[in-house]
Amino acid sequence: MNYIECINVDFKSTRKESFYDLQLDVKGCQDVYASFDKYVEVERLEGDNKYHADKHGLQDAKKGVLFIDFPPVLQLQLKRFEYDFMRDTMVKINDRYEFPLQLDLDRDNGKYLSPDADRNVRNLYTLHSVLVHSGGVHGGHYYAFIRPTLSDQWFKFDDERVTKEDAKRALEEQYGGEEELPQTNPGLNNTPFKFTKYSNAYMLVYIRESDKDKIICNVDEKDIAEHLRIRLENDREEKERRKKEKAEAHLYTIIKVARDDDLKAQIGKDIYFDLVDHDKVPSFRIQKQMTFAQFKEEVAKEFGIPTQFQRFWLWAKRQNHTYRPNRPLCPQDEAHTVGQLKELVNKAHNAELKLFLEVELGLDLKPLPLPDKTREDIFLFFKLYEPEKEQLRYVGRLFVKASGRPQDILLKLRMLAGFSQDDDIELYEEIKFEPNVMCEYIDNRLLFRSCQLEDGDIICFQKPSKPDSADRYRFPDVPSFLTYIRNRQVVHFRSLEKPKDDEFCLEMSKIFTYDQVVEKVAEKLGVDDPSKIRLTSHNCYSQQPKPQPIKYRGVERLLDMLIHYNQTSDILYYEVLDIPLPELQALKTLKVTYHHATKDEVIFLDFLNCGC
Repeated sequence: MNYIECINVDFKSTRKESFYDLQLDVKGCQDVYASFDKYVEVERLEGDNKYHADKHGLQDAKKGVLFIDFPPVLQLQLKRFEYDFMRDTMVKINDRYEFPLQLDLDRDNGKYLSPDADRNVRNLYTLHSVLVHSGGVHGGHYYAFIRPTLSDQWFKFDDERVTKEDAKRALEEQYGGEEELPQTNPGLNNTPFKFTKYSNAYMLVYIRESDKDKIICNVDEKDIAEHLRIRLENDREEKERRKKEKAEAHLYTIIKVARDDDLKAQIGKDIYFDLVDHDKVPSFRIQKQMTFAQFKEEVAKEFGIPTQFQRFWLWAKRQNHTYRPNRPLCPQDEAHTVGQLKELVNKAHNAELKLFLEVELGLDLKPLPLPDKTREDIFLFFKLYEPEKEQLRYVGRLFVKASGRPQDILLKLRMLAGFSQDDDIELYEEIKFEPNVMCEYIDNRLLFRSCQLEDGDIICFQKPSKPDSADRYRFPDVPSFLTYIRNRQVVHFRSLEKPKDDEFCLEMSKIFTYDQVVEKVAEKLGVDDPSKIRLTSHNCYSQQPKPQPIKYRGVERLLDMLIHYNQTSDILYYEVLDIPLPELQALKTLKVTYHHATKDEVIFLDFLNCGC
């Protein structure tokens, strides 16, 4: 129960709240009782912090929390992690913190209980479980000490390993704090070496003595609700299935098969660079001893493509970190079993074999015989960019002759794109996107061989940019669009006065300069002078604004504003100043102490001045 009670007038406000667990302070508290004392500590509301009591106006008051009742099972979360404002980061509190085997919450005449509490209920608890975190703020390991029947025997549950432990291991050794290393040479008067214990309790579970017989009891199947029984049975079956799969994993391999349909479905929606997300393509779990011919039969059943119309390509990761179809499987490859083929072509020893299925379809969408692939042929993939729609999509693939020229395939590209026969076309090669986008113009008159194109390369094409395209479209050509996609970032802006609420979102580029960012914000807010916008970065750990705002042109790019240590946020806080930020930063604080002539009164005043 939360309450506020006025001191000088008869007014009291109360609000009841339920809880699943209690969060107790560790820092500054010796044990659980000290934490409960702090939890119910009375706060005085007076001076500038008086309480507004309806008809009584501003009043001195007491504010606090008391408990109407405690649950049969009491879960206490120990606040081992907190934000350190001085270091601007999250830290773990490894201080020594004791907890008793028996917890009496009726102590000191029930000082934790509200006047409405039922004093006939005895709030004496016994410790059932100690959950432990071992490690630091950036990671660690969790395990638990549990007394399943509240006997003297403790058990340690550490992943799949369960061991018997004594009470000292479960309690005292989980208090945290420091520990002394034993002296290696007791004869010398050495100062003992102390080290911080990074394994300590972070959650405690207590059971009320008067309820333990109801809680610690045998549970029959009939005691479990039907929906839980069904869920448990499903979980058991799923566990058995996974166990069987794991036991038989060495007998199987996963083959992921990408097709034109997958490229059409993903490019321009889920992805823009490369060709496909292999996590979203059909996969086959195939026995390693199965011949590749048998696997093709499985593919025929799944996709309805007869085996004679199937040609599979291997994918390869290039040095520039792109992932493209590299070469078709030859008859010698297909003579192997699936397991042999995976070992033969998968030098990285990945668990999966990734393939691209090439199928030629006629106008009636029925499979056609595959064209022969010679060394002179280059297997290219094509994406169409439409600047008026800001849309990139996959339109197909073609074999071209290395001795041919791009202008030789313009007619086919017009058909793929639905252009008229008179439309001109500009071609660009999508080369890479990490760490930066590289997309180069292709001269239609050069030989494909001279363009250094190879199997699996991607060509993006569009109608030629016109002189006024830069004014009509945000991204008039393929390179500008891909650069935008690579760097785009939706930023959530919040007023610094209301740091919990998103006010608006803006789509920006991570490479926007400081000036471009504040100009966008000023435009959104209707502020004429962008220099009156002051921004503050977001702290990913505390989920609060950083203590210091961003100085005028103090960072180069939007990305610099969003990075906090190794994390990237999408939140910025803004203020609209009365004067431009450069002028504000040029001002200096002048502290004036005013001593009254006749009274023992001192007033401190802070002024901003220009330093003149």
